[in-house]
Amino acid sequence: MPLDQSFIGREYPPTEPYEVGREKIREFATAIKDDSPLYRDTDAAKAAGYPDVIAPPTFAVILSMAAHDVIVEDPQLGLDYGRVVHGQQEFTHHRPIRAGDRLVTVVHVDDVKARAGNDFLTVRAEIVTVAGEPVCTAKSMLVARGTADEEAS
Repeated sequence: MPLDQSFIGREYPPTEPYEVGREKIREFATAIKDDSPLYRDTDAAKAAGYPDVIAPPTFAVILSMAAHDVIVEDPQLGLDYGRVVHGQQEFTHHRPIRAGDRLVTVVHVDDVKARAGNDFLTVRAEIVTVAGEPVCTAKSMLVARGTADEEAS
């Protein structure tokens, strides 16, 4: 079943706050094999001008992918997640994610296209502090394989 193009422009409610912890940052840095002291050592981060350790730039994927659940689980969109592959990901950081941040994410559907029998869903996640300070914009494209209406592709 093709995706509903009327979803373009839809905005979902903000997520519950996510509190960024030092240990989560360390674990993520270890998982991506990045040994930067800015991700592990509070003194090193402070010496570099940060109030606490900062997260690797791709740490934002934790928040953006969790926020995508609201789209994936929306039955009106018609997304068959069993057919989805991740097509693209980009981050625009307004400032580093830091230990102690309390962040919420608002997800937007920016585009729905059909090409070669596949649906392409472009999603934007705006990650901000609970006070509204912009932290990161994460854009991703999900490709639903074999779901598009052939006439629309």
